[in-house]
Amino acid sequence: MSVDGADEASWDLDPEDEAQALIEAVGRQLKLWREAAGLRPAQFGALIGYGENLIYKVERGARIPRPEFLDKADEVLGAGGKISAMKKDLEQARYPKKVRDLAKLEAKAIEIGTYGNHNIAGLLQTEEYSRALIQTWRPAYSQDEVERMVAARMARGSIFERSPAPTLTFVQEEVTLSRPIGGRMVLRRQLERLLEVGQLRNVEIQVMPTDCDDHAGMGGRIQVLKFGDGSAVGHDEGQVTSRPISDPKEIRILELRYGIIRAQALTPRESVAFIEKLLGET
Repeated sequence: MSVDGADEASWDLDPEDEAQALIEAVGRQLKLWREAAGLRPAQFGALIGYGENLIYKVERGARIPRPEFLDKADEVLGAGGKISAMKKDLEQARYPKKVRDLAKLEAKAIEIGTYGNHNIAGLLQTEEYSRALIQTWRPAYSQDEVERMVAARMARGSIFERSPAPTLTFVQEEVTLSRPIGGRMVLRRQLERLLEVGQLRNVEIQVMPTDCDDHAGMGGRIQVLKFGDGSAVGHDEGQVTSRPISDPKEIRILELRYGIIRAQALTPRESVAFIEKLLGET
């Protein structure tokens, strides 16, 4: 890798993120290894293919080093795998804080209900659809930022492999299944993914037809997560708040609205037939 532009080889860190202490600890360890090898930052950067400025930022905890950065540093500094081993510690820290927070909730939830009115739900997205979707956002993100968000979204997909499996229900607006984000082939593979996931016994996907004239979801996206202890959190986009909702009264309102939305949508079986028809036409 050339030094030009190499400063984009790590991800920016949110200064208010609690992962800051971990990132700074990794940076200190890298600095100790570098100094023990008798290398100046510029020399070290040249050996592993990154700019001096990036080395300084990583060592003071201002940047999160990518996995390949740590692998190259381990090799050059003769760390015998000790530096590469830090990749596991940084695996979650490299994702945006709000995504980590959501992933923690999803990991504990025994039931998740999601209504999506603009895009296909993040848990259902393929990697290429997710990338194409994030690239449409304005103002535009750098490609590095796009890849960071895509990686975080894909990591959440491990929920489908959990045991015991949580109950997952999704209601998607018809338009989200026909808008060709990323192009026709990206949409085709996304529809195929929906049919694949929809076959899981713990997953139900429903479609809300555009011609439905009585629609309880006109206020925006809804998500409700329920936990084993009887508690729940929700998200009501654009109405009550954009932050997680835990007040029991507000949760009951979200549950009521989500229940009505599911009742108004096509049944899971009808939805599968609808998606299959769309796939054949795409």
